[in-house]
Amino acid sequence: MYRTVLLLLTSSLLFFCSCGRDEPYVRIEGFAQGGTYHVICRPVQGIGEPALRAAIDSRLLAIDGSLSGYNKGSLLSRLNAGEDLPLDPLFLACFTRSKEIWTETEGAFDPSAAPLFDLWGFGFSNKGNVTQEAIDSIRAFVGMDRLTLEERADGTHLMKADPRMKLNFNAIAQGYSCDVVARYLDSLGCENYLVDIGREIICKGVNASGNLWRIGLDRPEDGNYEEGRNLQAILEVTDCGIVTSGNYRKFYVEDGQKYAHTIDPLTGRPVSHNLLSATVVANDAATADAYATWLMVVGLDRARKILAARPDLEALLVYDQDGQMKTFQTDKIKTQ
Repeated sequence: MYRTVLLLLTSSLLFFCSCGRDEPYVRIEGFAQGGTYHVICRPVQGIGEPALRAAIDSRLLAIDGSLSGYNKGSLLSRLNAGEDLPLDPLFLACFTRSKEIWTETEGAFDPSAAPLFDLWGFGFSNKGNVTQEAIDSIRAFVGMDRLTLEERADGTHLMKADPRMKLNFNAIAQGYSCDVVARYLDSLGCENYLVDIGREIICKGVNASGNLWRIGLDRPEDGNYEEGRNLQAILEVTDCGIVTSGNYRKFYVEDGQKYAHTIDPLTGRPVSHNLLSATVVANDAATADAYATWLMVVGLDRARKILAARPDLEALLVYDQDGQMKTFQTDKIKTQ
């Protein structure tokens, strides 16, 4: 389910050691959601590393079984195929938060635009025959307001105003996954950790050196596919979710024109503007994930206005100005 993002922690930035402390940090790694995950934390008394790894893997496996559009047996895939099934708590939480953000963004963030993502080749199926007629036909049944919840004896069900409706949680599910793991660590009393799932991150407390967590951001240049080779900036953060969205890794060129994976649900087309990447720092990773997509959809000018009106958000924007790469960042962003 999970889009390529631009947030990078290089091996040097992820390095951790005891640094004179009694308890060295541990690093747990594994595979999840089509990529890798990393959890760095100070050990929790009473739970060993194998048990901690098993608990994290169990939660990520449950998310895959609920929200993954690439897992054909997941709840999401079965609902998209037209089955009528009771929703699990993971799906309900992600759907509810997505609908809230859809309202906040006036439709710029819209998981129900899944058929548009499919049409352009950025969803769960092969690219379709893109015509204005096809776009208009799909837009007629896109919108989170067309999806409602119904309580029945066996649980909560998703109701579609049109049976052709589908959902794609790519722009929030990985951030949400970080939050699920973080809440588990919180429940154990862990006060210092970093959770990185597919380069989407939530962190708390300090790193092994007693400093803020340091996050490297790749320079958003077409062709910069090697993570960590060319950094735009290094952010110092704590107690937040941090996610970057951009269009320089997931795109294709057809008839000499670049088509990026960020689709504007209101036009039904890939965006075309000078905003190259948007890194958002928010209270949780799901919000940072969805809002980074929001800013990429609306472009630089509107993104700056949104940030000016939202003191709860911090961001670093990279944009093109006359062929030169420029940056804009909110006041509290700390960079190196």
